[in-house]
Amino acid sequence: MMPQQSSQRILPAVGRRAISAAPPDWVLMAQLDPATPLPLVVSPTVPEVDLVAWAGKHRALLEAHLLRHGALLFRGFGAGTAKALGRFVEAVSGGALPYLERSSPRSPVEGNVYTSTDHPADYRIFLHNEQSYNLVFPLRIFFACQTAALVGGETPIADVRRVLARLDPKIVERFAERRYRYVRNFGDGLGLSWQTAFQTSSRAEVEAYCRENEIGFEWRDRRRLRTWQVREAIARHPVSGDLAWFNHATFFNVTTLDQPVREALLASGGELPNDTCYGDGAPIEPGVLDELRAAYEAEMVSFPWQEGDLLMVDNVLVAHGRAPFRGPRSTLVAMSTPVPWERCRPLTC
Repeated sequence: MMPQQSSQRILPAVGRRAISAAPPDWVLMAQLDPATPLPLVVSPTVPEVDLVAWAGKHRALLEAHLLRHGALLFRGFGAGTAKALGRFVEAVSGGALPYLERSSPRSPVEGNVYTSTDHPADYRIFLHNEQSYNLVFPLRIFFACQTAALVGGETPIADVRRVLARLDPKIVERFAERRYRYVRNFGDGLGLSWQTAFQTSSRAEVEAYCRENEIGFEWRDRRRLRTWQVREAIARHPVSGDLAWFNHATFFNVTTLDQPVREALLASGGELPNDTCYGDGAPIEPGVLDELRAAYEAEMVSFPWQEGDLLMVDNVLVAHGRAPFRGPRSTLVAMSTPVPWERCRPLTC
């Protein structure tokens, strides 16, 4: 799905406030801004701290802080390369995952480290949780800044526990009961091709993947494919048990696109590359979508990237996006810790 243009609130790079339960005194853990709990900044107090070695020894500590804050920003370690990112993911999560059932254009860099997105620089990417539509999704997602943009290019984040708490309980109940449906159309020259999305040129392999992953499909002709999948909108964190608004219902809905792009797509008369509705096929009401977008926006936190930064995100607890930018920008991404939806289905909402 194409991202949308927008402005956003940016947090200033203010002084940090130390917190309790700190690790050894050669690494400081502090809030980037006292007004918001995320991201928690981890930085060295002495030169040449080996981040990978330190993180491997303090993995339990990092996990505890990640469950509380949702995102950890490692700053000052010079971890902005593909090799450094891959080693860090290996140390804290057992290695990076391949990018399957793709929805965003990304290029491989090294191993399972990719460019964060190859979408055009002048468009915003709305907040979302990585691959929430997959039956098995990554619990962790990592970003590393190789080159910070001259202007913009932030990776905004939002705690989706707080997004859920902002929503009208009637809306939450509606999605809990009806779920949502994600529909994709491949082959009209818009969005990814089915060969790229499923990483194969075999129709039989695509069909097998769809059957195994509860995805409906229909071939329109040899190059055109339509898929649909009904998914939950609310997840229970597999470790903490926290409830979170965890879905792509807003992100993939056509109304979330920038207005000129949306109008051009609708006017073309062709099929939309991505769209969402309720699980029973009924459209999601415009007012509901407005409230969903407003809840994400209200919880969004953004900060300027510094070269060498590494951001570790709990993918169930925190959504991410991308701001438009000018000038060269290189941000890498890796994912880890596969979790099946079965472990995250809420008992009640």
